[in-house]
Amino acid sequence: MINLAVESKKSYNIMKHDFVTIADLSKDKIMYMIRLAQEFEKHPNRELLKGKIVATLFFEPSTRTRLSFETAANRLGAKVIGFSDAKASSVTKGETLKDTILMVSNYADVIVMRHYIEGAAQYASEISPVPIVNAGDGAHMHPSQCLLDLYSIYKTQGTLENLNIYLVGDLKYGRTVHSLITAMRHFIAPEELAMPNEYKLYCKQHGIKFEEHTEFNDEIIANADILYMTRVQKERFSDLMEYERVKNVYILKNSMLKNAKENMKILHPLPRVNEIAYDVDANPHAYYIQQAGNGLYAREAIFSHVLDISIDDVINDNTIIK
Repeated sequence: MINLAVESKKSYNIMKHDFVTIADLSKDKIMYMIRLAQEFEKHPNRELLKGKIVATLFFEPSTRTRLSFETAANRLGAKVIGFSDAKASSVTKGETLKDTILMVSNYADVIVMRHYIEGAAQYASEISPVPIVNAGDGAHMHPSQCLLDLYSIYKTQGTLENLNIYLVGDLKYGRTVHSLITAMRHFIAPEELAMPNEYKLYCKQHGIKFEEHTEFNDEIIANADILYMTRVQKERFSDLMEYERVKNVYILKNSMLKNAKENMKILHPLPRVNEIAYDVDANPHAYYIQQAGNGLYAREAIFSHVLDISIDDVINDNTIIK
């Protein structure tokens, strides 16, 4: 009798690295990934992922996040498969999330997933034999956006320490601000969209100082190092009357920036609706378009993290395409 021991295709991922929540990363790891992003900004076009397959599963609409991840994969030499609309998948036939993840893991080396249910990415990471990257789960977390936000803050401020970071708008449903909570100092929101108590408790437990405001004017803005605007997310509201009451509460206008600190930068995860007036775009404090561009380098760093490519591998890479 001949005994053929066949190693599973995915056995190398016994110690796989997922990217589900920024809370899983230590301060040192975050700084390490910021350094990775800096290296990728120097040379974004490489072949570090040549031969790899990245699956992008977007059960919820996305423009910037999906295109950014797919561009990052392509610029690193990977091939991309997946869907941008769940209606084009077997989900419409009743296939469960579990079966979708297990099926796609047969074809891909990493799965990037956006889902409308909170906790879906964590569940996927527990059943998937390949790394899961959370591209947003409901109103819960958006860790890749958080990493690019932290990279943008570091680039513009030179530090992540002792900054006045003002989070403005939808703090109840805004998963981007929930992920950014470890760096925040001030909340500005109407009572209906105030930061959920669980995140305030998190701040208290971790010694993060914060204040809450309902006013939004040039005097408040004057103390900010980072002004992080968010849109009121209509798709998260079950009561459309509530949405109508709060959708126009905070609109940033150019005239409100007259007392802003010289170093202050305006961030926004985008898309915007009307919470930032278009006359702000030409103001030197505006940084949200550049912020979106930083997503490419941050997501290249994320792929390196989950696929065990070290910063030494990146620095010594000889596959750079100029």
